[in-house]
Amino acid sequence: MTKIAMSGAEARPRPRPAIFGIDPYVPGESAAPGSPKVFKLSANETPLGPSPRAREALRAFADHVQNYPDGAATALREAIGAKHGLDQARIVCGTGSDEILHLLAAAYIGPGDEGIFTQHGFLVYKIAILAAGGVPVVAAEKNLTADTDRMLAKVGPRTKMVFLANPNNPTGTYLPIAEVKRLAQYLPAHVLLVLDAAYAEYVNRPDYSSGLELVSARENVVMTRTFSKIYGLAGIRLGWCYGPPDVCDAINRIRGPFNTNGAAIAAGVAALDDTGHIGKAVAHNETWLPWLTQEISTLGIKVTPSVCNFLLLHFDGETQAQAADRFLLERGLILRAVGVYGLPRCLRLTVGTEEANRLVVEALKDFVKLESPARA
Repeated sequence: MTKIAMSGAEARPRPRPAIFGIDPYVPGESAAPGSPKVFKLSANETPLGPSPRAREALRAFADHVQNYPDGAATALREAIGAKHGLDQARIVCGTGSDEILHLLAAAYIGPGDEGIFTQHGFLVYKIAILAAGGVPVVAAEKNLTADTDRMLAKVGPRTKMVFLANPNNPTGTYLPIAEVKRLAQYLPAHVLLVLDAAYAEYVNRPDYSSGLELVSARENVVMTRTFSKIYGLAGIRLGWCYGPPDVCDAINRIRGPFNTNGAAIAAGVAALDDTGHIGKAVAHNETWLPWLTQEISTLGIKVTPSVCNFLLLHFDGETQAQAADRFLLERGLILRAVGVYGLPRCLRLTVGTEEANRLVVEALKDFVKLESPARA
């Protein structure tokens, strides 16, 4: 066989040119050098940690790490189905809901096809669309909230998928279920609506729903969920989706044969069973979310009303937001700068432990005092 000689820049494997158009996902800071104690309030992690039952399941699994996991994650799908009253055959599990989002894009978006997401939606949507060779289309939001009419206005002949984070990260806002139903009703039948309900367990509003009923009733709606937030299992990466049989069949054909690891399956089953721990997490958030909102608003810092376990704080400008970020970091308080989400004047604050919550309010009080001459 004749070997084709190449030289210079061509003498190495090269990815598709479109890959270089993808900005890699950059997580928030996780370290505060020089601080004796650090409070990481940048990743929306639960301050309560995982369920004690999940911890025990992980310890027990240590004796079985030599074995391949069940490729169908049967025990976990059964537990999810029992928890939410769902048909386990319509559940697919994966390495975090991020993987499910990528699988959906890979299955339904081809070169030149369009995927729609909202102005301040989760960064992974754009990455998944571009990775599949598609074209990202951004729909403007209204008051930092997804807008049904603006999303529908972006639908065109090449649209294959619409991503909706509900509630949304990093804004903490949500779309009432009546509006989600209207969106589904007016989407063309061939367009897949992906409802990302990563923070659904935190929401306690009568007009909110994760969208399970929509998935059950329609052939073009799928819902994704995660164990990374209220369940406290972010470190082992576990997520799932509930979808129409055809959608589940499609992504099961392209996912890895053991894409959900055995430790995650064991911990997930145990976490679902510990309703008391989840109740404590909800109660903690319902106590401290309004407290933080009130205390920080009193300082003159605008706070977007949130239904999640985090708050979006608004400063007078990008320079002041950066200054606040540095000031807090020096005190060991790590928040999330969200300029990559098109919100350069904002910081996102996770609801933390009581100690962390009180410390961040005190630190912001000191920052406001320091900044008051500049404001005057």
